[in-house]
Amino acid sequence: MITLSEFFELNREIILFVYGLVFFLLGFAIILQTRKSSRLDLARNLRWLAAFGITHGFYEWGDLFIPIQGEYLGEATMRILYFVHKVLLAVSFVCLFEFGAAVFPSGKKARGLHWHSIAVFILWVLLVFFFFPGDPIDREWRRNANALARYFIGFPGGMLAAYGLRKHTLQRIRPLNVPKIVQMFRIAGLSLGVYAVVGGLVVPRVGFFPGTIVNTDTFTELVGAPPLVFRSLVGMIIAFTIIRALEIFDLETERRIEQLEQKQIINAEHERLARNLHDGAIQKVYTAGLLVVSAEKIAEPESELDKRLKRAVAALSDSIVDLRRNLSELHSHTPVTQESLPELLQKIAKNPNYNTMVDISIQMDLPDGKSISAVRAGHVYAIVNEAMANVVRHAKAAKVNILANDAGDFLKIQVRDDGVGMKPNATNGYGLRNMRDRARLLNGNIEFENNRGLVVNLVLPWKD
Repeated sequence: MITLSEFFELNREIILFVYGLVFFLLGFAIILQTRKSSRLDLARNLRWLAAFGITHGFYEWGDLFIPIQGEYLGEATMRILYFVHKVLLAVSFVCLFEFGAAVFPSGKKARGLHWHSIAVFILWVLLVFFFFPGDPIDREWRRNANALARYFIGFPGGMLAAYGLRKHTLQRIRPLNVPKIVQMFRIAGLSLGVYAVVGGLVVPRVGFFPGTIVNTDTFTELVGAPPLVFRSLVGMIIAFTIIRALEIFDLETERRIEQLEQKQIINAEHERLARNLHDGAIQKVYTAGLLVVSAEKIAEPESELDKRLKRAVAALSDSIVDLRRNLSELHSHTPVTQESLPELLQKIAKNPNYNTMVDISIQMDLPDGKSISAVRAGHVYAIVNEAMANVVRHAKAAKVNILANDAGDFLKIQVRDDGVGMKPNATNGYGLRNMRDRARLLNGNIEFENNRGLVVNLVLPWKD
Protein backbone atom coordinates (compact mmCIF):
# COMPACT_ATOMS: atom_id res chain seq x y z
CA MET A 1 0.00 0.00 0.00
CA ILE A 2 1.43 3.37 -1.04
CA THR A 3 1.74 6.33 1.33
CA LEU A 4 -0.09 9.63 0.87
CA SER A 5 3.06 11.42 -0.27
CA GLU A 6 3.74 8.63 -2.78
CA PHE A 7 0.18 8.95 -4.08
CA PHE A 8 0.64 12.66 -4.71
CA GLU A 9 4.01 12.07 -6.36
CA LEU A 10 2.47 9.49 -8.72
CA ASN A 11 -0.29 11.92 -9.65
CA ARG A 12 1.94 14.98 -9.82
CA GLU A 13 1.15 15.61 -13.51
CA ILE A 14 -2.59 15.64 -12.84
CA ILE A 15 -2.16 18.01 -9.90
CA LEU A 16 0.02 20.31 -12.00
CA PHE A 17 -2.57 20.39 -14.76
CA VAL A 18 -5.42 21.13 -12.31
CA TYR A 19 -3.34 23.77 -10.55
CA GLY A 20 -2.58 25.58 -13.80
CA LEU A 21 -6.20 25.23 -14.92
CA VAL A 22 -7.52 26.80 -11.70
CA PHE A 23 -5.47 29.97 -12.15
CA PHE A 24 -6.08 30.14 -15.88
CA LEU A 25 -9.85 29.91 -15.33
CA LEU A 26 -9.58 32.61 -12.65
CA GLY A 27 -8.01 35.02 -15.13
CA PHE A 28 -10.31 34.03 -17.98
CA ALA A 29 -13.44 34.44 -15.83
CA ILE A 30 -12.36 37.92 -14.73
CA ILE A 31 -11.84 38.96 -18.36
CA LEU A 32 -15.31 37.70 -19.32
CA GLN A 33 -17.17 39.14 -16.33
CA THR A 34 -15.51 42.53 -15.86
CA ARG A 35 -17.61 45.40 -17.23
CA LYS A 36 -15.91 48.21 -19.12
CA SER A 37 -18.93 50.35 -18.30
CA SER A 38 -18.54 49.82 -14.56
CA ARG A 39 -17.93 52.87 -12.40
CA LEU A 40 -16.26 50.74 -9.71
CA ASP A 41 -12.49 51.09 -9.40
CA LEU A 42 -12.37 47.33 -8.93
CA ALA A 43 -13.37 46.79 -12.59
CA ARG A 44 -10.12 48.42 -13.72
CA ASN A 45 -7.96 46.91 -10.98
CA LEU A 46 -9.03 43.30 -11.55
CA ARG A 47 -7.20 43.22 -14.88
CA TRP A 48 -3.97 42.71 -12.92
CA LEU A 49 -5.43 39.72 -11.08
CA ALA A 50 -6.62 38.34 -14.43
CA ALA A 51 -3.11 38.76 -15.85
CA PHE A 52 -1.67 36.99 -12.80
CA GLY A 53 -4.09 34.08 -13.16
CA ILE A 54 -3.42 33.52 -16.86
CA THR A 55 0.39 33.92 -16.71
CA HIS A 56 0.67 31.80 -13.56
CA GLY A 57 -1.51 29.11 -15.13
CA PHE A 58 0.78 28.97 -18.17
CA TYR A 59 3.81 28.80 -15.85
CA GLU A 60 2.46 25.78 -13.98
CA TRP A 61 1.58 24.08 -17.27
CA GLY A 62 5.16 24.73 -18.32
CA ASP A 63 6.37 22.53 -15.44
CA LEU A 64 4.22 19.79 -16.95
CA PHE A 65 4.83 20.14 -20.68
CA ILE A 66 8.37 21.53 -21.08
CA PRO A 67 10.15 18.37 -19.81
CA ILE A 68 8.15 16.35 -22.36
CA GLN A 69 9.57 18.50 -25.16
CA GLY A 70 13.12 17.57 -24.15
CA GLU A 71 12.81 14.32 -26.07
CA TYR A 72 12.09 16.14 -29.34
CA LEU A 73 13.76 19.55 -29.15
CA GLY A 74 17.41 20.52 -29.18
CA GLU A 75 19.41 21.86 -26.25
CA ALA A 76 19.31 25.45 -27.49
CA THR A 77 15.52 25.42 -27.79
CA MET A 78 15.12 23.86 -24.34
CA ARG A 79 17.40 26.55 -22.90
CA ILE A 80 15.06 29.24 -24.31
CA LEU A 81 11.96 27.45 -23.03
CA TYR A 82 13.33 27.17 -19.48
CA PHE A 83 14.44 30.81 -19.57
CA VAL A 84 11.00 32.02 -20.71
CA HIS A 85 9.42 29.71 -18.13
CA LYS A 86 11.18 31.37 -15.19
CA VAL A 87 10.61 34.88 -16.54
CA LEU A 88 6.91 34.00 -16.81
CA LEU A 89 6.88 33.10 -13.10
CA ALA A 90 8.41 36.46 -12.17
CA VAL A 91 6.01 38.34 -14.46
CA SER A 92 3.00 36.56 -12.96
CA PHE A 93 4.08 37.64 -9.47
CA VAL A 94 4.64 41.20 -10.71
CA CYS A 95 1.01 41.21 -11.91
CA LEU A 96 -0.09 40.02 -8.45
CA PHE A 97 2.02 42.79 -6.89
CA GLU A 98 0.43 45.34 -9.25
CA PHE A 99 -3.05 44.12 -8.27
CA GLY A 100 -2.22 44.69 -4.62
CA ALA A 101 -0.91 48.18 -5.42
CA ALA A 102 -4.02 48.97 -7.50
CA VAL A 103 -6.51 48.05 -4.75
CA PHE A 104 -4.39 49.56 -1.98
CA PRO A 105 -6.08 52.55 -0.25
CA SER A 106 -5.46 55.72 -2.25
CA GLY A 107 -2.63 58.08 -1.47
CA LYS A 108 1.00 58.82 -2.27
CA LYS A 109 2.04 55.54 -0.70
CA ALA A 110 -0.24 53.60 -3.04
CA ARG A 111 1.17 55.35 -6.13
CA GLY A 112 4.71 54.54 -5.00
CA LEU A 113 3.92 50.84 -4.76
CA HIS A 114 3.72 50.57 -8.56
CA TRP A 115 7.41 51.49 -8.75
CA HIS A 116 8.20 48.86 -6.11
CA SER A 117 6.93 46.08 -8.40
CA ILE A 118 9.33 47.22 -11.14
CA ALA A 119 12.14 47.53 -8.61
CA VAL A 120 11.74 44.00 -7.25
CA PHE A 121 11.55 42.59 -10.78
CA ILE A 122 14.83 44.33 -11.68
CA LEU A 123 16.32 43.02 -8.43
CA TRP A 124 15.27 39.48 -9.38
CA VAL A 125 16.86 39.85 -12.82
CA LEU A 126 20.15 41.07 -11.26
CA LEU A 127 20.24 38.23 -8.73
CA VAL A 128 19.40 35.50 -11.23
CA PHE A 129 21.67 36.59 -14.06
CA PHE A 130 24.58 38.22 -12.21
CA PHE A 131 24.78 36.91 -8.64
CA PHE A 132 23.55 33.39 -9.37
CA PRO A 133 24.50 32.95 -13.04
CA GLY A 134 24.05 29.60 -14.69
CA ASP A 135 22.59 27.63 -17.53
CA PRO A 136 18.74 27.48 -17.71
CA ILE A 137 19.03 23.78 -18.47
CA ASP A 138 20.80 23.33 -15.13
CA ARG A 139 18.30 22.27 -12.48
CA GLU A 140 20.08 24.19 -9.73
CA TRP A 141 19.81 27.49 -11.68
CA ARG A 142 16.09 26.91 -12.22
CA ARG A 143 15.59 26.24 -8.49
CA ASN A 144 17.46 29.39 -7.55
CA ALA A 145 15.45 31.47 -10.04
CA ASN A 146 12.22 29.94 -8.74
CA ALA A 147 13.08 30.59 -5.09
CA LEU A 148 14.25 34.16 -5.66
CA ALA A 149 11.09 35.02 -7.64
CA ARG A 150 8.91 33.70 -4.82
CA TYR A 151 10.93 35.41 -2.06
CA PHE A 152 11.33 38.84 -3.62
CA ILE A 153 8.13 39.17 -5.69
CA GLY A 154 5.62 36.39 -4.91
CA PHE A 155 5.53 36.68 -1.13
CA PRO A 156 5.36 40.52 -0.84
CA GLY A 157 3.01 40.67 -3.85
CA GLY A 158 0.64 38.11 -2.35
CA MET A 159 0.61 39.82 1.06
CA LEU A 160 0.05 43.23 -0.55
CA ALA A 161 -2.80 41.83 -2.68
CA ALA A 162 -4.39 40.25 0.40
CA TYR A 163 -4.18 43.45 2.46
CA GLY A 164 -5.17 45.73 -0.42
CA LEU A 165 -8.23 43.63 -1.36
CA ARG A 166 -9.38 43.56 2.26
CA LYS A 167 -9.06 47.34 2.69
CA HIS A 168 -10.65 48.00 -0.70
CA THR A 169 -13.59 45.75 0.22
CA LEU A 170 -14.16 47.53 3.52
CA GLN A 171 -13.86 51.04 2.04
CA ARG A 172 -15.46 50.69 -1.41
CA ILE A 173 -17.61 47.53 -1.52
CA ARG A 174 -19.16 47.29 1.94
CA PRO A 175 -20.94 50.70 1.66
CA LEU A 176 -22.86 49.27 -1.35
CA ASN A 177 -24.78 47.03 1.09
CA VAL A 178 -23.94 43.70 -0.58
CA PRO A 179 -23.01 41.46 2.39
CA LYS A 180 -22.65 38.21 0.41
CA ILE A 181 -20.27 39.79 -2.10
CA VAL A 182 -18.32 41.44 0.72
CA GLN A 183 -17.97 38.03 2.37
CA MET A 184 -16.66 36.52 -0.89
CA PHE A 185 -14.06 39.27 -1.28
CA ARG A 186 -12.95 38.88 2.34
CA ILE A 187 -12.47 35.13 1.91
CA ALA A 188 -10.58 35.81 -1.33
CA GLY A 189 -8.32 38.28 0.48
CA LEU A 190 -7.61 35.78 3.26
CA SER A 191 -6.88 33.08 0.67
CA LEU A 192 -4.43 35.38 -1.10
CA GLY A 193 -2.62 35.80 2.22
CA VAL A 194 -2.41 32.01 2.66
CA TYR A 195 -1.19 31.68 -0.93
CA ALA A 196 1.50 34.31 -0.26
CA VAL A 197 2.89 32.08 2.51
CA VAL A 198 2.51 28.69 0.81
CA GLY A 199 3.43 29.95 -2.64
CA GLY A 200 5.98 32.57 -1.67
CA LEU A 201 7.98 31.01 1.17
CA VAL A 202 7.86 27.29 0.43
CA VAL A 203 10.38 26.83 -2.37
CA PRO A 204 12.45 23.97 -3.81
CA ARG A 205 15.51 23.14 -1.70
CA VAL A 206 18.23 25.70 -2.42
CA GLY A 207 21.62 26.49 -0.94
CA PHE A 208 20.71 29.76 0.82
CA PHE A 209 18.49 30.80 3.71
CA PRO A 210 15.60 30.29 4.29
CA GLY A 211 15.39 27.69 1.53
CA THR A 212 17.78 25.45 3.46
CA ILE A 213 15.19 25.13 6.25
CA VAL A 214 11.75 25.84 4.74
CA ASN A 215 11.38 24.08 1.41
CA THR A 216 9.16 21.64 -0.43
CA ASP A 217 10.91 18.63 1.11
CA THR A 218 10.56 19.75 4.74
CA PHE A 219 6.98 20.89 4.08
CA THR A 220 6.03 17.50 2.64
CA GLU A 221 7.64 15.68 5.58
CA LEU A 222 5.80 17.88 8.05
CA VAL A 223 2.25 17.78 6.62
CA GLY A 224 2.39 14.60 4.52
CA ALA A 225 1.51 16.28 1.21
CA PRO A 226 3.52 18.44 -1.20
CA PRO A 227 2.90 22.22 -1.21
CA LEU A 228 1.54 21.92 -4.74
CA VAL A 229 -1.60 20.28 -3.31
CA PHE A 230 -2.20 23.12 -0.84
CA ARG A 231 -1.53 25.74 -3.51
CA SER A 232 -4.10 24.04 -5.74
CA LEU A 233 -6.70 24.06 -2.94
CA VAL A 234 -6.00 27.71 -2.11
CA GLY A 235 -6.14 28.56 -5.82
CA MET A 236 -9.56 26.90 -6.08
CA ILE A 237 -10.84 28.97 -3.15
CA ILE A 238 -9.47 32.18 -4.68
CA ALA A 239 -11.01 31.37 -8.06
CA PHE A 240 -14.39 30.40 -6.57
CA THR A 241 -14.71 33.43 -4.30
CA ILE A 242 -13.53 35.95 -6.91
CA ILE A 243 -15.86 34.53 -9.58
CA ARG A 244 -18.79 34.66 -7.12
CA ALA A 245 -17.84 38.19 -6.10
CA LEU A 246 -17.87 39.29 -9.74
CA GLU A 247 -21.66 39.25 -9.46
CA ILE A 248 -21.21 42.78 -8.17
CA PHE A 249 -20.96 43.97 -11.79
CA ASP A 250 -24.34 42.38 -12.63
CA LEU A 251 -25.77 43.99 -9.51
CA GLU A 252 -24.31 47.35 -10.52
CA THR A 253 -25.92 47.04 -13.96
CA GLU A 254 -29.28 46.15 -12.40
CA ARG A 255 -29.10 49.15 -10.09
CA ARG A 256 -28.26 51.48 -12.97
CA ILE A 257 -31.23 50.14 -14.93
CA GLU A 258 -33.42 50.55 -11.84
CA GLN A 259 -32.26 54.17 -11.52
CA LEU A 260 -33.18 54.76 -15.16
CA GLU A 261 -36.64 53.30 -14.54
CA GLN A 262 -37.16 55.45 -11.46
CA LYS A 263 -35.98 58.55 -13.30
CA GLN A 264 -38.34 57.89 -16.22
CA ILE A 265 -41.29 57.25 -13.88
CA ILE A 266 -40.60 60.47 -11.96
CA ASN A 267 -40.27 62.44 -15.20
CA ALA A 268 -43.55 61.01 -16.50
CA GLU A 269 -45.30 61.89 -13.25
CA HIS A 270 -43.90 65.42 -13.40
CA GLU A 271 -45.21 65.67 -16.96
CA ARG A 272 -48.68 64.55 -15.86
CA LEU A 273 -48.76 67.05 -12.98
CA ALA A 274 -47.56 69.81 -15.31
CA ARG A 275 -50.36 69.07 -17.79
CA ASN A 276 -52.92 69.04 -14.97
CA LEU A 277 -51.66 72.41 -13.77
CA HIS A 278 -51.69 73.89 -17.25
CA ASP A 279 -55.03 72.47 -18.38
CA GLY A 280 -56.77 72.66 -15.00
CA ALA A 281 -55.60 74.87 -12.18
CA ILE A 282 -54.04 77.70 -14.21
CA GLN A 283 -57.01 77.94 -16.58
CA LYS A 284 -59.48 78.01 -13.67
CA VAL A 285 -57.52 80.68 -11.80
CA TYR A 286 -57.19 82.71 -15.00
CA THR A 287 -60.95 82.39 -15.59
CA ALA A 288 -61.63 83.46 -12.01
CA GLY A 289 -59.39 86.47 -12.56
CA LEU A 290 -61.37 87.50 -15.65
CA LEU A 291 -64.61 87.24 -13.69
CA VAL A 292 -63.22 89.41 -10.90
CA VAL A 293 -61.95 91.98 -13.43
CA SER A 294 -65.40 92.11 -15.05
CA ALA A 295 -66.98 92.62 -11.62
CA GLU A 296 -64.46 95.35 -10.86
CA LYS A 297 -65.62 97.32 -13.92
CA ILE A 298 -69.21 97.55 -12.67
CA ALA A 299 -68.26 98.36 -9.09
CA GLU A 300 -68.42 101.93 -7.79
CA PRO A 301 -64.94 103.54 -8.18
CA GLU A 302 -63.02 103.87 -4.91
CA SER A 303 -65.76 102.01 -3.07
CA GLU A 304 -64.97 99.31 -0.52
CA LEU A 305 -66.08 96.67 -3.05
CA ASP A 306 -63.80 98.14 -5.73
CA LYS A 307 -60.80 98.07 -3.36
CA ARG A 308 -61.44 94.43 -2.41
CA LEU A 309 -61.88 93.38 -6.04
CA LYS A 310 -58.54 95.01 -6.94
CA ARG A 311 -56.83 93.11 -4.10
CA ALA A 312 -58.47 89.90 -5.38
CA VAL A 313 -57.17 90.54 -8.91
CA ALA A 314 -53.64 91.12 -7.54
CA ALA A 315 -53.83 87.91 -5.47
CA LEU A 316 -55.04 85.89 -8.46
CA SER A 317 -52.25 87.34 -10.64
CA ASP A 318 -49.67 86.32 -8.04
CA SER A 319 -51.22 82.85 -7.92
CA ILE A 320 -50.87 82.47 -11.70
CA VAL A 321 -47.21 83.54 -11.48
CA ASP A 322 -46.58 80.96 -8.75
CA LEU A 323 -48.38 78.23 -10.71
CA ARG A 324 -46.36 78.99 -13.84
CA ARG A 325 -43.12 78.89 -11.85
CA ASN A 326 -44.12 75.46 -10.46
CA LEU A 327 -45.03 74.39 -13.97
CA SER A 328 -41.58 75.43 -15.19
CA GLU A 329 -39.91 73.45 -12.40
CA LEU A 330 -41.93 70.34 -13.28
CA HIS A 331 -40.77 70.73 -16.89
CA SER A 332 -37.14 71.16 -15.84
CA HIS A 333 -36.29 67.55 -16.81
CA THR A 334 -37.11 68.41 -20.42
CA PRO A 335 -33.94 70.05 -21.76
CA VAL A 336 -34.32 73.49 -23.29
CA THR A 337 -30.84 74.32 -24.52
CA GLN A 338 -29.18 75.96 -27.47
CA GLU A 339 -28.17 72.53 -28.79
CA SER A 340 -29.68 71.54 -32.11
CA LEU A 341 -31.65 68.33 -32.63
CA PRO A 342 -28.70 66.55 -34.32
CA GLU A 343 -26.49 67.47 -31.36
CA LEU A 344 -29.08 66.15 -28.91
CA LEU A 345 -29.39 62.86 -30.79
CA GLN A 346 -25.61 62.50 -30.85
CA LYS A 347 -25.64 63.18 -27.11
CA ILE A 348 -27.96 60.21 -26.61
CA ALA A 349 -25.76 57.96 -28.77
CA LYS A 350 -22.71 58.91 -26.64
CA ASN A 351 -24.51 58.45 -23.30
CA PRO A 352 -22.50 55.80 -21.37
CA ASN A 353 -25.71 54.56 -19.74
CA TYR A 354 -26.71 53.34 -23.20
CA ASN A 355 -23.66 52.81 -25.43
CA THR A 356 -22.00 50.53 -22.87
CA MET A 357 -25.07 48.28 -22.92
CA VAL A 358 -25.84 48.20 -26.64
CA ASP A 359 -24.11 49.12 -29.89
CA ILE A 360 -25.68 52.39 -31.09
CA SER A 361 -25.50 53.67 -34.67
CA ILE A 362 -27.05 56.94 -35.77
CA GLN A 363 -28.00 58.15 -39.27
CA MET A 364 -29.27 61.66 -39.96
CA ASP A 365 -30.41 63.17 -43.25
CA LEU A 366 -31.61 66.60 -42.19
CA PRO A 367 -31.50 69.74 -44.37
CA ASP A 368 -29.57 72.76 -43.15
CA GLY A 369 -32.48 75.12 -43.72
CA LYS A 370 -34.95 73.30 -41.48
CA SER A 371 -34.95 73.17 -37.69
CA ILE A 372 -37.30 72.99 -34.74
CA SER A 373 -37.42 75.16 -31.65
CA ALA A 374 -35.40 74.39 -28.54
CA VAL A 375 -38.54 73.46 -26.61
CA ARG A 376 -39.71 71.02 -29.30
CA ALA A 377 -36.18 69.59 -29.66
CA GLY A 378 -36.23 68.97 -25.92
CA HIS A 379 -39.44 66.93 -26.24
CA VAL A 380 -37.98 64.91 -29.13
CA TYR A 381 -34.85 64.33 -27.04
CA ALA A 382 -37.00 63.10 -24.13
CA ILE A 383 -38.94 60.71 -26.41
CA VAL A 384 -35.78 59.18 -27.91
CA ASN A 385 -34.22 59.06 -24.45
CA GLU A 386 -37.24 57.13 -23.16
CA ALA A 387 -37.04 54.76 -26.13
CA MET A 388 -33.36 54.07 -25.41
CA ALA A 389 -34.08 53.53 -21.71
CA ASN A 390 -36.74 50.96 -22.65
CA VAL A 391 -34.24 49.18 -24.92
CA VAL A 392 -31.72 48.90 -22.09
CA ARG A 393 -34.33 47.78 -19.55
CA HIS A 394 -36.48 45.37 -21.51
CA ALA A 395 -35.35 44.65 -25.08
CA LYS A 396 -32.31 42.39 -24.49
CA ALA A 397 -30.95 43.95 -27.66
CA ALA A 398 -27.38 44.06 -28.98
CA LYS A 399 -27.79 46.85 -31.55
CA VAL A 400 -29.86 50.01 -31.85
CA ASN A 401 -30.17 52.26 -34.90
CA ILE A 402 -31.41 55.85 -34.58
CA LEU A 403 -32.56 57.50 -37.83
CA ALA A 404 -33.65 61.10 -38.40
CA ASN A 405 -34.98 62.01 -41.88
CA ASP A 406 -36.67 64.91 -43.62
CA ALA A 407 -40.04 63.99 -45.16
CA GLY A 408 -41.20 67.25 -46.71
CA ASP A 409 -43.40 69.01 -44.18
CA PHE A 410 -42.61 66.39 -41.54
CA LEU A 411 -39.65 65.22 -39.51
CA LYS A 412 -39.34 61.46 -39.03
CA ILE A 413 -37.43 59.92 -36.13
CA GLN A 414 -37.01 56.16 -35.85
CA VAL A 415 -35.44 54.07 -33.08
CA ARG A 416 -34.96 50.45 -34.16
CA ASP A 417 -33.50 47.64 -32.01
CA ASP A 418 -32.87 43.93 -32.59
CA GLY A 419 -34.31 42.80 -29.27
CA VAL A 420 -37.32 40.74 -28.24
CA GLY A 421 -39.89 43.34 -29.30
CA MET A 422 -42.99 44.47 -27.46
CA LYS A 423 -45.41 41.91 -26.08
CA PRO A 424 -48.92 42.13 -27.59
CA ASN A 425 -50.47 42.51 -24.13
CA ALA A 426 -47.88 45.00 -22.86
CA THR A 427 -49.38 47.48 -20.39
CA ASN A 428 -49.33 51.16 -21.21
CA GLY A 429 -46.91 52.21 -18.46
CA TYR A 430 -45.56 55.60 -17.50
CA GLY A 431 -42.87 55.56 -20.17
CA LEU A 432 -45.13 54.77 -23.13
CA ARG A 433 -47.79 57.23 -21.95
CA ASN A 434 -45.13 59.91 -21.56
CA MET A 435 -43.88 59.30 -25.12
CA ARG A 436 -47.41 59.46 -26.56
CA ASP A 437 -48.25 62.60 -24.57
CA ARG A 438 -45.11 64.37 -25.74
CA ALA A 439 -45.85 63.38 -29.34
CA ARG A 440 -49.33 64.92 -28.93
CA LEU A 441 -47.78 68.13 -27.56
CA LEU A 442 -45.63 68.22 -30.70
CA ASN A 443 -48.76 67.82 -32.83
CA GLY A 444 -47.17 64.60 -34.05
CA ASN A 445 -47.79 60.87 -33.97
CA ILE A 446 -45.85 57.97 -32.49
CA GLU A 447 -46.25 54.28 -33.32
CA PHE A 448 -44.66 51.09 -31.98
CA GLU A 449 -44.07 48.20 -34.38
CA ASN A 450 -42.61 44.71 -33.86
CA ASN A 451 -40.25 44.00 -36.77
CA ARG A 452 -37.25 41.82 -35.80
CA GLY A 453 -37.21 43.83 -32.62
CA LEU A 454 -39.11 46.98 -31.73
CA VAL A 455 -39.38 49.98 -34.05
CA VAL A 456 -40.45 53.33 -32.58
CA ASN A 457 -41.65 55.73 -35.30
CA LEU A 458 -42.13 59.40 -34.42
CA VAL A 459 -43.53 61.79 -37.04
CA LEU A 460 -44.00 65.50 -36.30
CA PRO A 461 -44.43 68.64 -38.42
CA TRP A 462 -41.45 70.92 -38.89
CA LYS A 463 -43.59 73.95 -38.13
CA ASP A 464 -44.73 74.56 -34.58
